[in-house]
Amino acid sequence: MSIRTSLKKVLPPISVTEQEALDAGDVWIESSIYQGKPDMQALRDIPQAKLSAEEQAFMDGPVTELLGMIDDFELGNGKHIPQDVLDFLGKNRFFSMIIPKKFGGLEFSPYANSTIVATIAAKSGAIAVTVMVPNSLGPGELLMHYGTNEQQDYWLPRLADGRDIPCFALTSPEAGSDAGAIPDAAIVTKGEYNGEEVLGLRVSWDKRYITLAPIATVLGLAFKVFDPEQLLGDKLELGITCALLPKSHPGVELGNRHDPMGVRFYNGTTRGQDVFIPMDFIIGGQKNIGRGWQMLVSCLGAGRGISLPAMGVATAQTAFKGTVEYSFVREQFGVPIGRFEGIQEKMADIAGKTFLLEAMRVLTTEGLGLGVKPSVVTAIAKYHMTELGRDVMYSAM
Repeated sequence: MSIRTSLKKVLPPISVTEQEALDAGDVWIESSIYQGKPDMQALRDIPQAKLSAEEQAFMDGPVTELLGMIDDFELGNGKHIPQDVLDFLGKNRFFSMIIPKKFGGLEFSPYANSTIVATIAAKSGAIAVTVMVPNSLGPGELLMHYGTNEQQDYWLPRLADGRDIPCFALTSPEAGSDAGAIPDAAIVTKGEYNGEEVLGLRVSWDKRYITLAPIATVLGLAFKVFDPEQLLGDKLELGITCALLPKSHPGVELGNRHDPMGVRFYNGTTRGQDVFIPMDFIIGGQKNIGRGWQMLVSCLGAGRGISLPAMGVATAQTAFKGTVEYSFVREQFGVPIGRFEGIQEKMADIAGKTFLLEAMRVLTTEGLGLGVKPSVVTAIAKYHMTELGRDVMYSAM
């Protein structure tokens, strides 16, 4: 009996949501590596990532000014991100790095997006998370790829200039990455909206661990849709669907806050019970009922290769800098501890892994800059770069 046959008897079958995640995205340079024949010429032919003049000016201007505003020690000892910092982020369009210029966004490259997040994260993880979430998988990107023209024209300019702050709610108390297990549900029905009876959905949800939820003004929401009265056809279960709800919509609960290990980025819950929404609230309209998971995993192939990997790089670089500096000023037996072989061994490990992390960050964003969505590469980057960042921090401590 083969190993594969044995494992098939032990492991659960691949779910529909898992299969869709595997099928999403593009194959890139990893193909030749998995075949055991790495195509080094293809690797050398990838254009080197560089900041454009506009991106460099943003780094030298608003990013540098933001770093000067941040006191991470004070932030960690407080409860909230200062309002002047949040206002600065909105005014200078930090939340619009992926939004096209025609909607008022910055439309920066994946490399610039990653560089900006990594630079901020080296000063404050809380501020970096606040910046990275609107520029990752969420309302902005989903609207760009799947929204109707009316939805794009209304929401994207407001997200770009900070008038609206988005969050996206997928995770439920009992389900997160396993989106097929989310209990949040909507029933196709008729209800009243703006004084008229319209076809829509009556949605109930209970979400947690939603970043930016406590300060968000617009909620992206994932839920399953059911049609017991068969108002849309013969199917009873229509699948996972994504919608966009203003915080002001009746029945939407936002504002409660988690405490994520004392780090002061905003993370919290959102709830709603039998909240009626019109079909226009569905991202892309009624035709996109049941396409929610496909939409999410399609966008995820790019976003997960930018934000969390950048945080991993920043963690390692900050730890490397602090460790090297400390090893020169701390003395034992009359010499800096940096001259001890045991310390040098740890610093060499830190230096090597930090170099590896930066190389992986640059290569991954170079691929994304070519327009490909290498879902395998970005999944590897997300896992290994956050894990290596933790490993470097452990060695530094």
